[in-house]
Amino acid sequence: MSNLIKLLPDSVANQIAAGEVVQRPASAVKELLENSIDSGATSVQLIIKDAGKTLIQVIDNGCGMSETDARMCFERHATSKITDTKDLFSIRTKGFRGEAMASIAAVAQVEMKTKMISEELGTKIEIEGSKITVQEPVQTKDGTSIAIKNLFFNIPARRNFLKSIQVETRHIIDEFERVALTHPEVTFQMINNGSETFNLPVGTLRQRIVGVFGKNFNQKLVPLDEKTSIMNLTGFIGKPDFAKKTRGEQFFFVNKRFIKNGYLHFAVMQAYQDLIAHKSYPSYFIYMEIDPASIDINIHPTKTEIKFEDEKAIYAILNSAVKQSIGKYQVAPSLDFEQETSFNVDPPLEGQDIKIPQIKVNPNFNPFDKETSKEKGYSPSFSKPFSKPEPSQIRALDRMYQNNAGISFENLDENPIEDNKLIAVQTEKKIFQVHNRYIYSQLKSGYVLIDQQRAHERILYEKFISSLENQVNFSQQELFPIQIEFSSSNFALLKEIWEEVKVIGFDISEFGKNTISINGVPADIKETDYQKLFENIIEQFKNNKDQLNLDTKESVARSMARNMSIKKGKQLSEREIIQLTDELFACAQPEYLPNGKRTFITVTLSEIEKQFK
Repeated sequence: MSNLIKLLPDSVANQIAAGEVVQRPASAVKELLENSIDSGATSVQLIIKDAGKTLIQVIDNGCGMSETDARMCFERHATSKITDTKDLFSIRTKGFRGEAMASIAAVAQVEMKTKMISEELGTKIEIEGSKITVQEPVQTKDGTSIAIKNLFFNIPARRNFLKSIQVETRHIIDEFERVALTHPEVTFQMINNGSETFNLPVGTLRQRIVGVFGKNFNQKLVPLDEKTSIMNLTGFIGKPDFAKKTRGEQFFFVNKRFIKNGYLHFAVMQAYQDLIAHKSYPSYFIYMEIDPASIDINIHPTKTEIKFEDEKAIYAILNSAVKQSIGKYQVAPSLDFEQETSFNVDPPLEGQDIKIPQIKVNPNFNPFDKETSKEKGYSPSFSKPFSKPEPSQIRALDRMYQNNAGISFENLDENPIEDNKLIAVQTEKKIFQVHNRYIYSQLKSGYVLIDQQRAHERILYEKFISSLENQVNFSQQELFPIQIEFSSSNFALLKEIWEEVKVIGFDISEFGKNTISINGVPADIKETDYQKLFENIIEQFKNNKDQLNLDTKESVARSMARNMSIKKGKQLSEREIIQLTDELFACAQPEYLPNGKRTFITVTLSEIEKQFK
């Protein structure tokens, strides 16, 4: 019987390794950017085309490589970061496995130009499917330029499983942000299909965060700084007021390496307990400096998971530091019961005269002397057992109570008031708003109570689904177009749902870098703060995609309906109440929202009678 086990060729082994290391274009971007940082570069440029499927190019001004090193870097398990097993416990560089370049070269066409500062000429290498086709000297700048072309050209199945251009671009932006946030001392630039997405100059950590996520982010940040014998903590946390319904800007960095850790995330969330709404998430950018000997970063191919030697101690330190930062910078609500608020007087303006308050007292006034009181114009409330309200007061009371209690005082003028009792007259109105949240409607067998926000959300959802399926929209044009600027990551998300948003009725167009111009809006839109509306839509869309795994149309319809519906606390006119009720019961599924929550409840007379037994 012949032997069955044999050694795989290097090209096949590299393709297998690429399945773990290079899962998508963003994986290749991560490896190249980290190599640039390890080379000591102070300027890094990322160029992509077609979400990295056509081109990924990283240009840096690092130390460069010699001709031999340039050739060796494409060999499997070839690295300059470690020499023996002891080095695994003192790793401070980003790459050390020696698999990245070999794996990339196995599934793409790679062109590299590199030159050391001390050399006059550099080296050019071209590789296709692990085979070197060109190796020659070349005139080039100091540093390294690596271009990855036609990723997965020799693995069609893997290429077909890649997501859309917008989705893959978003993943690349995520990787770019993670590296850029770790190194504010390095200039970063990202160019996507010829247009500049990021241009981040050298600055402080706060400036880098604001540069990545937008200028509005500056007011949301609170500094975090804690030094202990186990680790040092620095960074920023978000104010509770700006917590969002989806997990957005949440970053942990250990020794300048991005990691994911649910246990540490829970430590941060516990610090915000009772300060943010349920199922809301704060932003945080937390940087931990720990002795490399007390952690193990070699437990995952992408190195995004780390094993800590004393995880419980790190949990306690992190939780305490976040709580202290929240309290120190007074971002939590506080009440001072010792202070008398009536003494909180604003200081006088410059040049303003201060008038001493004077009190005028009538020493001859006697509240029990009816004749004196009438002469002076005083009429104590207890001088008469009951006084009939004026007609204008009656109409005001009627407007106040008619919608909520079904009671009218219109006939009060015509009916005498006896024994200090008000006579309430029942109106014919059988549908009204309760607490500006619910709509009450009387039935023969009881009553129905409608949640106005959920009802409107159901109505909008069915309208949007119909528009997306039939490609029919109705919009009203704005007199003056409105411009809205987004962060790069949010703009990439918006590009994913661009066509769906337009079909629903938004007339939008690109207006410069990460900016849109709103020329028209859906005809029945109630919201006027379009910046907040679009940010909420994007966040809800992200939540639907990540947690519910919905398709794009369904996710857009749900997120748009939720954020464009009328909110609780909105007072409705009688006409709006009737229209909302009619449209709800004209829906195909009026009783439930798409997420299964009820839009109304019915209460029968028998159920009411049981409550009085």
